[in-house]
Amino acid sequence: MPLDRRNFLSRSAAVGAGVAMAGGAVAAPAVAVGAEGFGHGRGNLPKRYSFTVMGTTDLHGNVFNWDYFTDKEYDDSAHNDVGLAKISTLVDEVRREKGRGNTLLIDAGDTIQGTQLSYYYAKVDPITARRGPVHPMARAMNAIGYDAAALGNHEFNYGIPVLRKFEEQCDFPLLGANALDAKTLRPAFAPYVIKRMRTPCGRDVRVAVLGLTNPGVAIWDKANVGGKMVFPGLEEQAAKWVPKLRSMGADVVVVSAHSGSSGTSSWGDQLPYVENAAALVAEQVPGIDAILVGHAHVEIAERFVTNRETGKRVVLSEPAKWGQRLTLFEFDLVWEKGRWVVERAGSRVLNSNTVAEDRKVTSLLRREHRKVVEYVNQVIGTSVVAMSTADAPWKDEPIIDLINQVQTETVRAGLAGGEFAALPVLSQASCFSRTAGIPAGDVTIRDAAGLYPFENTLEARLITGAQLKDYLEYSARYYVRTPAGGPVDTAKLTNADGVPDYNYDAVSGVTYDVDIAQPVGARIVGLSFEGKAVDPAARFVLAVNNYRASGGGNFPHVPGARQVWADSDEIRNTIIGWVREKGTVDPAAFASVGWRLTREGVPVFP
Repeated sequence: MPLDRRNFLSRSAAVGAGVAMAGGAVAAPAVAVGAEGFGHGRGNLPKRYSFTVMGTTDLHGNVFNWDYFTDKEYDDSAHNDVGLAKISTLVDEVRREKGRGNTLLIDAGDTIQGTQLSYYYAKVDPITARRGPVHPMARAMNAIGYDAAALGNHEFNYGIPVLRKFEEQCDFPLLGANALDAKTLRPAFAPYVIKRMRTPCGRDVRVAVLGLTNPGVAIWDKANVGGKMVFPGLEEQAAKWVPKLRSMGADVVVVSAHSGSSGTSSWGDQLPYVENAAALVAEQVPGIDAILVGHAHVEIAERFVTNRETGKRVVLSEPAKWGQRLTLFEFDLVWEKGRWVVERAGSRVLNSNTVAEDRKVTSLLRREHRKVVEYVNQVIGTSVVAMSTADAPWKDEPIIDLINQVQTETVRAGLAGGEFAALPVLSQASCFSRTAGIPAGDVTIRDAAGLYPFENTLEARLITGAQLKDYLEYSARYYVRTPAGGPVDTAKLTNADGVPDYNYDAVSGVTYDVDIAQPVGARIVGLSFEGKAVDPAARFVLAVNNYRASGGGNFPHVPGARQVWADSDEIRNTIIGWVREKGTVDPAAFASVGWRLTREGVPVFP
């Protein structure tokens, strides 16, 4: 299906005087903002001007300081708060202090996926329906007064139609200079916007905001964007657009990049681009003053990167995730030789747990919030016992077996009567949250959904025994090497070299030990199927989520393996449907110890 550009054109028109297509490039118009608060007398011209750019990122559907999976106010070990209602209070405080005309507010992407609130308005009561609702994130961000937002990779999770509808509902542009139409190779979204800051001397400061998204969209959401959009690297596209912005008169260039700053990638050599490229953009592309960093979910209050060509320092900041922090980029400009020059740029972050939620936002979306709370608290079955993920990162726990059982049964049913029906089905699952659980007694939608907070779908890939062994060895790099005989501290046992919990896979259908006393690559011991050592040439069907199958985590073999079945529904919904159908969840029917941690043959947890 060719990419529908009508929404792009209508949104671009809404942010200014129109979008002109010329020679394959998009020329975004300048937009005047911040007119209030200053006169324009030209007597004694001030030679200095200061302004602030506020930034959020990775909001992931958080409006309220609420956890829909626990059905209570959000809290974590650091006592962070979340949500746009908190951000709104911080933004209002900054605007009062600085003067609204001296501030801008931008976002670095991953806006419409992540909570049951955002899921509900994409799937249950979708915004794309005829006379459908306005997305809560659009309503909240419009009310707060965002000036622009970059596209995140999770913006594409629900498909392009949902994203286009969200774009249409926003009063600000969604930016993506490296999100290109696959046929024309022209930007499918506005690449940038230029805002005018009015100064006391009457000489406007033109601030360009360039939006860049993550090239990983091509891998992670291939089903939604394949053949429709392509996503070249951030450095390449920044090098193309920043000089254009300067030639158009931009005095300050701010990049909103949905890309971390570490210079690493999780997809190996599947793409010639870097996933976390924000620091590389600052280092390689001259003409950038600041970069709002996203995607990595870390807090960077202020980081400076020196541009190799100019020697100029570029300031980077990342305000964590979910509305926990608000970045403030503060710019001091001086008028020199007929133009504005950035004399100083710095950044800091504000913590949303220091303020109350803005009633303007909570009142606006109270009805939507209540509808979602009622939805997630629907009872869908009962559980014989309570199950928890607390120990799942280092033990084969029944709650992870539940995910694998659902996936195995679903794939077997999908293969029934076909060419691969006789092959054994294995399944991979990860511990996405160490606080998820199924209670004894009533099981609700939120309990089941909490096991799988991502919108992943299920696939089946054909692998060999040798490939399975490689896959498990790669997964086992998650553990810190721990010598035999000494004590084991679970707080220090996992996440070796920064490997996150969601990139450790437990595989059901086979048995094996993970010897954490051994080096990476030599840890899988006694890999067996039905009591016999796995034949390297044996064939298996692996039930695997689309993120992993598409290369997420850079696991070996599976991305290139033959796909023998696939489902378009989220695994989360499949789990909910399974519980509804069974009525009762009883670990005795599916739980077993298929893997364990050992050290030189001795179990770590007897």
